[in-house]
Amino acid sequence: MSSAGALTAGLSLLSVGGTAFAQQAASTPDTMHAVPRFAVLPGTHPELAAQPAATGMPYWTFSYTYKGTRYSDKFVGHSPHRAAATVPSFVIPLKIVVAGQTFTTSTVQSNGKSALVDTTSSPIFQSEVDFQEAGVDLGTTQYEDAYQRESFWPIVSGNPGYHVLLGAPTVLPEVTLTVPKGSGSVGTEFGVKVALVDINYIDGQLHSILAANPQITAGAIPVFVAYDTYETSGGCCIGGYHSANGAQAYMLFDYIGKSGAFSQDVSALSHEMGEWLDDPLTVNNSPCGIYENGDPLEGDANYGDYAYVVNGLMTYHLQDLAQPPYFGAPKKTSLNGRATFQGTSLSVCQNGA
Repeated sequence: MSSAGALTAGLSLLSVGGTAFAQQAASTPDTMHAVPRFAVLPGTHPELAAQPAATGMPYWTFSYTYKGTRYSDKFVGHSPHRAAATVPSFVIPLKIVVAGQTFTTSTVQSNGKSALVDTTSSPIFQSEVDFQEAGVDLGTTQYEDAYQRESFWPIVSGNPGYHVLLGAPTVLPEVTLTVPKGSGSVGTEFGVKVALVDINYIDGQLHSILAANPQITAGAIPVFVAYDTYETSGGCCIGGYHSANGAQAYMLFDYIGKSGAFSQDVSALSHEMGEWLDDPLTVNNSPCGIYENGDPLEGDANYGDYAYVVNGLMTYHLQDLAQPPYFGAPKKTSLNGRATFQGTSLSVCQNGA
């Protein structure tokens, strides 16, 4: 398991949208100094990135040259010149018990459904939204697929059958984690009462859960979800992270039930799933450093989230993601040379990686 010193965190304080944050802090002081961020824990066996056939996960290599340096990164799925790929998915809900209090994804939300049901019904797993950007219909599909289609639209427009999809999630029984004293506490962050859990403690528990579920293979992506929880590492607040245990990629995201808060509903999931898509084994590189496509946008207003209403019943918040030209690939790679899915104007590596 990675040590705290090996953790790479993705955010500093927001420079945009800080007014709302300041107002929350004034009315409900943070238990810890709340800094919204995400993380990546380096994989335990990065050499496996050179052996994609051994993992059972479909990978392809995206290569480009920037300022004389050649970059080659393994992305999930097939090349945009080829056919669709569907990756099996698992969702593992966590019940966090800390300081005598319980935080569970079975908590009912304002739409009458649990946070867990809202997760599996979201545009991450369901094809319910017709994504349209810059006057182009990207398709009625899942969010990460729409993102990847736009990232390589000049090719995909001539190969409309290209997709990178998640299979219908297999939901495993809820796992209870009773956090020991010293590894967690209860606090108030961003105006929300939350569990605060050390990231290295929880990552060790995720490894044990994966080992106890051999049906989860390296050809699938397991998603752990915690409710009204943030991870901590020398401070607060981490909304999610992704990593790889050998060939097995996995992620954890926090579903915050308060609208407008950092990591609201599936915002953190959209961030981590996007980063898994383009850096599944946490070894990809770019002129900006590590290839993390969510981090450059998380400092935008409202944490970079954009609202999508599904079936008129639930509003989901999906975070904008950086596209290949942001990382130094030719502008002709993406739709209209866009640097992000939402069309945010950014120069190469403007916001770091």
